Amino acid sequence: MDLKLAGHTAVVTGGGSGIGLAAAEAFAAEGCGVALWDVSPTVTEVAADLARRFNVPATGVRVDVTDFEAVRSAAGQLSAVDHVVHCAAVGSGKFGFPFTNLSPADWPRSLEINVMGMVNVAHAFAPAMAAAGRGTFVFLASVAGQIGSQTDPPYSAAKAANINFAQCMAKDLAPHGVRVNTVCPGMVQTPLNRSVWQAWHDQQPEAERLTYEEWAGRKVKTIVPLGRWQSPADIADTIVFLSSERAAQVTGQTINVDGGFVMHW
Repeated sequence: MDLKLAGHTAVVTGGGSGIGLAAAEAFAAEGCGVALWDVSPTVTEVAADLARRFNVPATGVRVDVTDFEAVRSAAGQLSAVDHVVHCAAVGSGKFGFPFTNLSPADWPRSLEINVMGMVNVAHAFAPAMAAAGRGTFVFLASVAGQIGSQTDPPYSAAKAANINFAQCMAKDLAPHGVRVNTVCPGMVQTPLNRSVWQAWHDQQPEAERLTYEEWAGRKVKTIVPLGRWQSPADIADTIVFLSSERAAQVTGQTINVDGGFVMHW
């Protein structure tokens, strides 16, 4: 299916690795130029590699999404942006069960990056897109933002805020021809997922501990109807589709790519 993205430009925050990088690769495979934003010092090299592999314009810039002036400055260096994908995020590093295991001091960093980072990106790009009368935003949230996950309460709360604000944006920007959607990954093997396992592992009697592979395998088969992990590429495919004209009538939606983990009825 031709997604008609060739010649477009997409900005991907958190594009230096993980789902953000997978999204950038998926855009590049469609002939779309990409601008990768990340705090990683290797983002420039990652972008150069994308340019070589896919023969598209690709740039990498170190940007801290919590710094609005830096975000606005980086946005101002781009001549035209058709699509914005916001993947930059962080967990609190602290785990609930119950939330009182945390303290209020454990919350600000996660909220600043996950919520205000989204706000900064929205304010940096929305006015120009509205003036142009076109463009798309896709925000990466999580099923944790829909089910009240106790795993990482600050992260879960922030992801719920992402979903809600994306809907607010979609309503505001629809009259200007700009679409806004959210994608929620389910069970993806990431450093955060491994941290959850480590927290569980360290609390178990030694005789009952499982390796990460054993724990993860049992967990995904127990809670995911399709019985398998999602990959960064699975998430990226949905992000790119929602950014394309094939999804021209889709806005304000929260799309779960989770193997059926979260079902609403």
